[in-house]
Amino acid sequence: MLLTSCNSNLTCLLEPTAPTPCYVDERMFASNTTAINRPTDEDAPPRERGLNPAQLSAVHHDDSPLLIVAGAGTGKTKTLVARVVRLIDEGADPNRILLLTFTRRSASEMLQRVRAASTNRAAGQVWGGTFHSVANRLLRQFGAAAGLPPNFTVLDASDATDLFGMVRTDAGFGERSKRFPRANTIASIYSHMVSSQAKLDEVLETDFPWCADHADDLKEIFTAYTARKRENAVLDYDDLLLFWRALTVSSLGEALGSLFDHILIDEYQDTNPIQADIVAGMNGPTTQLCAVGDDAQAIYGFRSATVANMWNFTERFPGAVTITLEQNYRSTMPILHAANAVISQPVAGKTPHFAKELWSTTPSGPLPRLLTCHDETAQSSWVADQILDSRERGVDLRDQAVLFRAGHHSNGLELELTRRDIPYVKYGGLKHLESAHVKDLLAVMRVLDNPADQLAWHRVLSGLEGVGPATERRLISELGIGEPETESLRRFIEGAGRVPAAASEQTAELRAALGDCLADGTESSALSPADQINRLLPFCKMLLANKYDNAAARLADLDSLANTAAQYQSRSRMLVELTLDPPGATGDWAGPPHLDDDWLTLSTIHSAKGLEWRHVYLLHAADGNIPSDMAIGDNDGMAEELRLLYVAMTRAKEELNISFPLRYHVNRFGSDDRHVYAQMSRFLEPALEHFQPLGDGALAEIDLRVPEGTTQDVATHVDSMLATLWD
Repeated sequence: MLLTSCNSNLTCLLEPTAPTPCYVDERMFASNTTAINRPTDEDAPPRERGLNPAQLSAVHHDDSPLLIVAGAGTGKTKTLVARVVRLIDEGADPNRILLLTFTRRSASEMLQRVRAASTNRAAGQVWGGTFHSVANRLLRQFGAAAGLPPNFTVLDASDATDLFGMVRTDAGFGERSKRFPRANTIASIYSHMVSSQAKLDEVLETDFPWCADHADDLKEIFTAYTARKRENAVLDYDDLLLFWRALTVSSLGEALGSLFDHILIDEYQDTNPIQADIVAGMNGPTTQLCAVGDDAQAIYGFRSATVANMWNFTERFPGAVTITLEQNYRSTMPILHAANAVISQPVAGKTPHFAKELWSTTPSGPLPRLLTCHDETAQSSWVADQILDSRERGVDLRDQAVLFRAGHHSNGLELELTRRDIPYVKYGGLKHLESAHVKDLLAVMRVLDNPADQLAWHRVLSGLEGVGPATERRLISELGIGEPETESLRRFIEGAGRVPAAASEQTAELRAALGDCLADGTESSALSPADQINRLLPFCKMLLANKYDNAAARLADLDSLANTAAQYQSRSRMLVELTLDPPGATGDWAGPPHLDDDWLTLSTIHSAKGLEWRHVYLLHAADGNIPSDMAIGDNDGMAEELRLLYVAMTRAKEELNISFPLRYHVNRFGSDDRHVYAQMSRFLEPALEHFQPLGDGALAEIDLRVPEGTTQDVATHVDSMLATLWD
């Protein structure tokens, strides 16, 4: 590492395997208090109290692009909020500040903290949200220049898959004698290709080699899919970003680049190539750009995120300064020592991360524990024992979490938790809005919002009793759905479209409900979104009774959706926000807990990113799981798996427990006893000195040492036995 002086009185870090940014090491401030002259904590404005020198430097930096490399638990959200508040309090127009995040929850939390900390009542007018939600907002405003109608519909991932299925069927690919990729595979290929901006042939060769023979047919499907979207005035997730990026390089580019004086991006390591292009396109001549992220927590490569955007920041934005935050406010030093040892190891001879080492002023705490178990049953039993022991020591269940690489890794533990009456909630599963009956209701709402949405009509009409594919195609033709300047919805309400006799009662109720919701056809005069859902419930009740089992429970889900809709004044806004950032599932409870009950968190590592708990248990830390066997042999994949382990470890505040069973069942869901033996994760080897090794009771009973006084070791015994075979 080479340290040289920099014009900005900072320090320039030259790292041979990473970019060469201007760099600020916060520990420099501790030994060189003249580096930046700041008031004492008592004299500082409220927004800056409790900030360390590096955080203050990030808050006050101006005049050039800024990259904040914020290690895990180093207070990046507090720093970002303080920077926004400082800008507003010093006169920046909140309407000209854009804060981009990756979840609506993060944006809402930050904007709430900005409003609470700022003395400016207009602080709540900051533009904040996810890339996709901001794209939707801008396209509603400027979409006409891109050929988009103001009432375009946004498809979620499952809707896009359904549309691919329709295109695939209409083109006759499902009727071929040779096996052809299914709709979900086609959708995955398309999304991966678009998000990563990679050529189709490259994506097929790298990620879908079994589909390579169908390249020409896939091109035909993608072309038809694009045409169908345009005909129906619908956009998928990728389109939102593509249209936004296209606008930045169109004749409107200069206007877009002048919309904001300040742009701040959180979790910059999780951006994909399109999002990085958008940031560059929105960065006008006078825009102050600030990106925050941690390349050591880049774990979303499967979504086409690329950490290279962060590494290349100073090259793409000349003059950029990098400030690194290393003081950790979450974990004890024993946990940080282990995490630093894990993340600092090279992959394929390189350490492709910004140089940093987390440290804390709270050094006390036990060593992380590394448990070697006999099998998965022993692992589940030990983890449950520790959870209950921690609870007895005053650590609530909700302050504890069990993390794992893949959802099925918790199957055995879930049985053990149920047996011991330990309530839990699991994250990383099916979203509530992905349920078929909920999507049925949302499809009717989408028809009201965009009568040209043929996919929504398909879901509504195909749900009617006695309506098959042929009848559905006839109805779509009779109503003129998707044809320009055809009032298909109004015609349906007035009785157009012949339905089978079996569906007459359902159709009559649907037509009456749609008419009541539509009013005179304007959003302002229609019922509120919640009232529209309530008006549609009688039709949904009829639909559910014929289409699904346990209709009563499903109807309760629709009541819940009506409660969610009560917070919206606009149907369009509700549909878009629920599509772009749907609320997650509450999970499967191990019993019906009371409202004041405590509960344990089970979560995949990906779903746990950004969260923290006092005690953390990481399951199945074995080769083949972490790193995943799918990543072994791929340098980029292995680097991301290493970061995944690092993310899991840095969720722990006080105690970290990592376990792996030697014996794994092959058939996890069956009753047979087929199994394999595993090795401890290779990523833990360099950090073993920072762990307390443990073994379960079964292992303790197996003494692998040679008994004292034994004159014949195992090798001699084997050799003697072999010799009897030929002597």
